[in-house]
Amino acid sequence: MPPQPAATADIPTLASAPPTRRDTAVLLAIATVFALGHILTNGRYGFHRDELQFLSDARHLDWGFVAYPPLTPFLQRIGLTLFGLSLTGLRLLSVVAQAAVIFVCGLMARDLGGNRLAQVATAVTVGLSGLPLFEATEFQYTSFSYLWWILVCWSVIRLLKSENPRWWMAIGAAIGLGLLTKYSVAFFIAGLLGGLAFTRARRYFASPWFYAGVALALLLFLPNLVWLASHHFVSYHFLQSIHTRDVGQGRADGYWKYQFLLDVNLVSTPVWIAGLIALFRSSRYRMLAWMYAVPVIVFWLNKGRFYYVAEAYPALLAMGCVVAERWLIVRPRWARRTVTTIYFAGVLAMGAYLVAILVPIAPSGPLRDFALKNNGDLREEFGWDDLVRAVAAVRDSLPPDQSGQRTSYAILTGNYGEAGAIENLGSAYQLPPPVSLTNSFYLRTYPQQQPSTVIVVGWSQQQLDRQFTGCRLAGHNGNTLGIQNEESKSHPDIFVCGPPQKGWPQFWKTNQRFG
Repeated sequence: MPPQPAATADIPTLASAPPTRRDTAVLLAIATVFALGHILTNGRYGFHRDELQFLSDARHLDWGFVAYPPLTPFLQRIGLTLFGLSLTGLRLLSVVAQAAVIFVCGLMARDLGGNRLAQVATAVTVGLSGLPLFEATEFQYTSFSYLWWILVCWSVIRLLKSENPRWWMAIGAAIGLGLLTKYSVAFFIAGLLGGLAFTRARRYFASPWFYAGVALALLLFLPNLVWLASHHFVSYHFLQSIHTRDVGQGRADGYWKYQFLLDVNLVSTPVWIAGLIALFRSSRYRMLAWMYAVPVIVFWLNKGRFYYVAEAYPALLAMGCVVAERWLIVRPRWARRTVTTIYFAGVLAMGAYLVAILVPIAPSGPLRDFALKNNGDLREEFGWDDLVRAVAAVRDSLPPDQSGQRTSYAILTGNYGEAGAIENLGSAYQLPPPVSLTNSFYLRTYPQQQPSTVIVVGWSQQQLDRQFTGCRLAGHNGNTLGIQNEESKSHPDIFVCGPPQKGWPQFWKTNQRFG
């Protein structure tokens, strides 16, 4: 009987060329170009509400926060120390993280057996996919959780390729950083464990290096775990509340549709699907297929949002680019050039469309209007200075002849964006730190000297009349550019009230908010 093909059913067996310094330089150049593009555009508008919350939490560092683990505020504290309130500076770490993602994805293709074409195709396609583009335009915890899981995937590839169990230490370190960044990394960990259990990689369950990696991940996560336990696992209740809100408001709709459109460049769909098939057929790398399938299915069954699984796609894409390169290498030259040209042209065209929507290219004009029409996150970057200015005007309108109204007042906000704006932008107007019931602002409580006058933004008249005394309309919140966003549409009024009807302690005890 003639010899049978290897049971691995791995990618076609044509040998890949050994990596060169030039290949590495090309990947670095691609990542650098993407980084420079973001650096040049990231100062166009203003802070996003999420960034304002990170900035506030960065001023009150702890081993945990209501809405997320502690690493992202810590990184923001570094940015705040180095750059102050510079938009471009504070977003620089997000840019560096996504540049690293692009570079490492090229390395994944290399380690899966790809030559320069596969490496470049992977790096360019990832860089021109919706989520990596977005994650470099704002400072978000997802900017870093994306990177940590890409490092996990790359380390798994190195583990499976080299069969050197010491790679479990790198995997454990990246998982530990992921747990310190975003709790939903637990679903990806489930995929990794499933990939071990369902494939021949299960032999690593007997390796002491596997348990050393687990111990390292838990050691990194331990301080936050202690914080969670001491705060009655408030973050779990926060995530439950946010999930219920998202499902109720339809934010979980389009789970599959937007994965194709935004998690990965649409033109690359046949490539990453080919990569998924190749991974399932490969006995060596099948674990990576389960690392995709498990979290994607679990999030789908639990009505998660499309971007929760974005970091699962680059490994599929890297394998798909390797498969495509091996398929092309035995085709005539004209066919290789035609297919390659069509693919890159399509990726660039789709990427240009995504850039126009997701990246703040233009400070004004049709490009800006197109982006704002199609991107609610960019609309949320307008109006915060106007809000703070309006609150300061209300403060200045308080009668100076009434006892306590200039020396004993507080600014109560309805959401974390408003609170972050007051805390981070209000110093220019000598405004005090905000009082807020939302997320970790709640843990900072109300002033020890209980204020007798309250300037309120983000609450409705009906809500205030049930909680406070003597409320009156005192001003309006909007933005000078007339851009419609959550603040200008839903929270247009500013009120002045007396103290809570039942006193500050009872008011605080019964009104914690998640948002």
